[in-house]
Amino acid sequence: MGAIDLRVSSILLDRVAEWLTNSSLAGDDLESIVRGFCERIAAAGLPIARVHLTFSMLHPLYDALSFTWRRASGVTIEGYRHAAGQKPDRFLQSPYYYLLDNNLQHIRRRIPADGPAEFPVFQDLREEKITDYLAFVQPFGDGSVQGMMGSWSTDSYSGFSDDMIDALLRMQNHLAVAAKMAVLGKLANNMLTTYLGGDAGKRVLNGQIRRGDGETIRAALVMGDMRQSTMYAEKEGRQTYIDTLNQFFDAIAAPFNRNGGEILSFIGDGFLAVYPCGRHKDPSSIACQAALSAVHVAQTHVAELNRERQDKGLSKISYGIGLHVGNVMFGNVGLKDRLTFSAFGSAVNEVQRLQSLTKKYSREVVASQAFAGYCGGEWTTLGEEKLRGVRQKVTVLQPRAPTPLVALEDGFDEVAPSGLSEAEQVILLHRDARKQAKAPVAEKLM
Repeated sequence: MGAIDLRVSSILLDRVAEWLTNSSLAGDDLESIVRGFCERIAAAGLPIARVHLTFSMLHPLYDALSFTWRRASGVTIEGYRHAAGQKPDRFLQSPYYYLLDNNLQHIRRRIPADGPAEFPVFQDLREEKITDYLAFVQPFGDGSVQGMMGSWSTDSYSGFSDDMIDALLRMQNHLAVAAKMAVLGKLANNMLTTYLGGDAGKRVLNGQIRRGDGETIRAALVMGDMRQSTMYAEKEGRQTYIDTLNQFFDAIAAPFNRNGGEILSFIGDGFLAVYPCGRHKDPSSIACQAALSAVHVAQTHVAELNRERQDKGLSKISYGIGLHVGNVMFGNVGLKDRLTFSAFGSAVNEVQRLQSLTKKYSREVVASQAFAGYCGGEWTTLGEEKLRGVRQKVTVLQPRAPTPLVALEDGFDEVAPSGLSEAEQVILLHRDARKQAKAPVAEKLM
């Protein structure tokens, strides 16, 4: 790419800033803002070949979200989940970590076509014919662990002029404001989805927030519970018990949070999952079959967990699962200033009491006649029980053989640590660097 006019149009940049403001007011998501911004600054005449932006996220599952825009190919996105382990050397040798470690806001480097590379990433940039590189750190406020990190790169023979750098720094502030608004919006969605569940979170975000708001739905219901939890708590101690409980939920509850199902609430050492469906036979059958398929997956996972625990000399985890289908009320209940969004009603009470019958019959899984009837397959009748609050006796059954498994899809794409971009890896040190600002450098590199 040859030499170009080094002047930047303030009029066009003002239009980009105006677009960012309008996008924020419209509630556009982070991806739309990043993609639209990069395309617009390139269209305004800035010779941008590559933009790398990473946003630290307050999210129970993810630490960072990274966007890489290239003039030739557009935007690619990566998400990084929480992970433990040592930081890779390439990460510690990156320009972003150099910024954090030296408490700098910017670092600019010309990248020669050959010779030693100051940072490993520069060798990659050479392959893209990058000639000039400007990296930055942009916190979203003093003391905040959220922020934006990134870099601007050009393949222009002349590199960045002072006029271009001034324009980029000016637009960086506008982008930070728009990105912060999008991150806050994403944060609200993340929190509600994680703590209430996907469907319940959407209902709350859509305005179903007043006490008494709700509706009646039909659903296949799953109630699971860990046995002898009091013994585990007393025997293992608080932290080990919490770890055990999380391992149990990872194994037994996760399969019910996909394929049409949703974990609605965790109740002590148990959980309630729902598979909403229509009121006719076919939708009810599909929901019940999906729930039973998830049961078989959960049983396999718990068996694997118990083998691992046995190898470590730990006790086996026992559990009970109850299955039912019926109409449930779905909505907000509680105090005027402290609400919960949940399912309640007679069907919920019945599945809870069915789950407790796994103790009486010494079975891991039991179901009502209604559930088994919709589900199909082979079942063994265990007996008839009078459930508290139910007039007629309920026939209790046990699945006799596994049904063909329905494909269970994860709700996210994981990125292996070895496949992370430098910006993603380095943003994970951002909080540590801020917390350890007064610690010796050698200590911070541990």
